[in-house]
Amino acid sequence: MIIMRNETSESEVRTNQTNQTNQTNRIKKLSNRFRLNRLQLRYQLMILFLLVSLLPSIGLGYLVNWTVSRVLEQQAVDHTIQLIGKVNQALDNDMENLQNTTYLIGFDNRVRSLMTGSGTLSDQESYEIKQYLQDFTTLYPEIAGILVVGANGQYVSNEMYANETADLTHEAWYEAAVDNEGLFTILGQPSGRQLTSHVHYQDDEVVTVVRAVMDPNNGRAIGVVLIDLKLWTISKSARDVKLGRTGYLMVLDRDGREIYVPDEPYTRKLPAEWFDNEESGAVTRKVDGRELQLIYAASPFTGWKTVGVFLTHESVFEARQIHFYVICFLFLVCLSALTASLLLSRSISNPIAQLMAFMRQTESGDLSVRYEGSRSDEIGMLGRSFNRMLVEIRHLIRLNERKERQKREAELRSLQDNIKPHFLYNTLDTIHWMARKKGADEVSEMVESLSKLFRIGLSKGGDIIPLTDEIEHIRSYVRIQKTRYQGRLTVDMRIDAEAAEFHVLKLLLQPLVENAIYHGIKARRGPGTITIDVAVREDCLVLSVIDNGAGMDEKRLAELRRKLENPLDAIERQGAGAETSVRSYGMLNVQARLRLAFGERYGLKIDSIEGEGTKVEVCHPLLTQYSAMAAKEEEKK
Repeated sequence: MIIMRNETSESEVRTNQTNQTNQTNRIKKLSNRFRLNRLQLRYQLMILFLLVSLLPSIGLGYLVNWTVSRVLEQQAVDHTIQLIGKVNQALDNDMENLQNTTYLIGFDNRVRSLMTGSGTLSDQESYEIKQYLQDFTTLYPEIAGILVVGANGQYVSNEMYANETADLTHEAWYEAAVDNEGLFTILGQPSGRQLTSHVHYQDDEVVTVVRAVMDPNNGRAIGVVLIDLKLWTISKSARDVKLGRTGYLMVLDRDGREIYVPDEPYTRKLPAEWFDNEESGAVTRKVDGRELQLIYAASPFTGWKTVGVFLTHESVFEARQIHFYVICFLFLVCLSALTASLLLSRSISNPIAQLMAFMRQTESGDLSVRYEGSRSDEIGMLGRSFNRMLVEIRHLIRLNERKERQKREAELRSLQDNIKPHFLYNTLDTIHWMARKKGADEVSEMVESLSKLFRIGLSKGGDIIPLTDEIEHIRSYVRIQKTRYQGRLTVDMRIDAEAAEFHVLKLLLQPLVENAIYHGIKARRGPGTITIDVAVREDCLVLSVIDNGAGMDEKRLAELRRKLENPLDAIERQGAGAETSVRSYGMLNVQARLRLAFGERYGLKIDSIEGEGTKVEVCHPLLTQYSAMAAKEEEKK
């Protein structure tokens, strides 16, 4: 069971990997399908022109929309706060009037007598106080009623009366006034008090304010003045303000309770935490699926918050109009850009398409086509260059045909000349056997060495030969030279077995050995020795020719090294007669062939000390039989 689970998990892993690979391949195919360079040049130019023209326009339009929206929103907020400020100012004025009224009532002697007296008021006194209070309601019709209550429980009012069993000094509004120690206090809409008015105002139709009257001698409250303000006074300031099409104002007290709410509001409850305990500002909240913008400001006198409430989408109505105009502008820009890009792309792509048609005709072999446009831009220059190119191609074709004829003639002459080396080989073989028959062994060996020298040197026309053939070639050459310099020349060869498997450029060592003999051994006194060393060092086959001949001074050595840096130039100068010295021609020839065949990395390195000898090292690439065959095939091509 365990083995089965492991196999299953491995299968799932392979399946996931296959799916991921397939998904990656699909993504690559899809991306390749939509690569821009797969489209025709006309469409590439159209897309480019559209991007260049549309992207800045779209970016500018977006920036304008964003800026206008921000500016209009800020203006709407500022305008609404100004309206709220005016409403708050009107409410503050009303409350200040009520505050002044409480002061006037509190300073009246008859009112103070009521508050401090221990007996019951006479009807005349009660009537005078009521008449006094009635004067205020007549002067300020927004006042619904005034109540004066003494600490002894007696009260007088022009519009309100208490229940028969009620003790007004135990009412919450009375205690709140006493607690504030003579400060004007706004209680908001009353709730649960034991008072009734003759007009029967409901609790949500008035706003209550109170102030305790203090005894200046002991600082204790001797009574409370209560005033009910009609709610329409507050609503008249807020009702006439319209925000947008359906927006409105609300008035809340310090605790977030509604003082004024219009009919059919979006919401009646505005939690106090929505306003972040700030005196003014703007917030956006979502209520019943509608996004509302709330702009508020608190009155410094009353502490009430006047809140502007309207739908967010109505606040940016003007911005939407501007958005519409911007979109219309962008549409016109897009239409103009599309037309311009179509015309521009055609003006560029059509001449190029014409040139492409000419090129297809040229590819089919028709070199008589010509571009006849009169444009002076880059496309016109390209067309004229195309015409010049066709003229040059026809000239080169005729030149190539002439060279091919010359090449065939040269090959024919070469085939004819090949008869001469074969005749020479046969003649040398005849001399070799005749000398051996006559007992002239030295002559026989000399002729045999010369025959091998020629055969390996020609190598059937190939330039890359096995190292063993090159060594055999140099042995034949040394035997011939030893016959000439009897007793004066010793040649020592050290060939690594590892190096025998490689191939080299033919006639590599013979010019170097010849140079060592004629300019080294021959120039010294007494016999000399030449050492030929072949070894593999890292990735290079090193062939060294070392002699203990005359050597050369530093000036001649520096000159030779300079020539080896540019062997073709040096050979050309010698061929033109600019330099009379030909003693370095063999080395320059080897250096030039190595550089041409294998590059600057390979070539000769020479060191010499005057009177002690010269050392020449050849750095040759490691060519196996396969790479040598490839090089020969490349030569044939």
